Amino acid sequence: MKVSTLLLGSALFVAISACDTAKQQKESSAQSTAEAVTTANAASMEKNGIRLTPFNDSPKYPESQLRVVAPVVGSVAPSGAVAFDYDLSNFQLTKMTGGMHAGDMANSAKGQHIHNIVDNEPYTAHYTTEFTKNIPDGQHVVLSFLSRSYHESLKHRGAYDLRVITVGNAPATPLTFDTKAPNLFYSRPKDVYSGNDTKKVMLDFYLVNTNLSPEGNKVRATINGTEFVLEQWAPYMMEGLPMGQNTVKLELVDDHGTLIPGPYNSVTRTFTLQP
Repeated sequence: MKVSTLLLGSALFVAISACDTAKQQKESSAQSTAEAVTTANAASMEKNGIRLTPFNDSPKYPESQLRVVAPVVGSVAPSGAVAFDYDLSNFQLTKMTGGMHAGDMANSAKGQHIHNIVDNEPYTAHYTTEFTKNIPDGQHVVLSFLSRSYHESLKHRGAYDLRVITVGNAPATPLTFDTKAPNLFYSRPKDVYSGNDTKKVMLDFYLVNTNLSPEGNKVRATINGTEFVLEQWAPYMMEGLPMGQNTVKLELVDDHGTLIPGPYNSVTRTFTLQP
């Protein structure tokens, strides 16, 4: 009888201990989840119903490299359709980028690609390493960079190229653009979004020769008249935007909020959301 009682007591103690352990693990898990949510919310900024949330959990391609073969720096391309030729390594064009964001925002059905930006005008997307693009005669600033299928840029040094090219007859006054100065280029959003793509719209831009920090340079983003100060170079998810035309203004500013000199360091674009 005593042995049975002892065994029963031991079993009861083990069961209670297991319950306590499970409860502690559950509470710990809930606390971790709450902390994660708090951290995510702390990274978000919300004003006038518009929420901006940076993210950095897209698939990484740190070994990906882009090299421009043509047009060559210093050469003169014939007027009209300029031939571009790129050499890529460790990056697959037309592949669909994985990760949660592939279904979270506008995604190109053609997969990963190259963004080609001339004079900070809206980019053209290219899914092959060789293509032609009509560019007016004169000198032009061309930025090229690798892009995930949902148009998020790869931001490491080897993933982009910035150069000045000449097309046709060179102008009497050469273009004064410093490729080594801090420069801002606009990428997304662009054109028209519809259906589910209107719920989360990505804001993405490209920086050359600078970065962002709380103590250093920043990007001032004014969305439909509401100002946000961005202190990290990352893509941002915009939520709460109204249907119809929306406006984004981006400015590269110093730690005092003063616009940094540069022809493209202040840019305004519009895009449209429709049901």
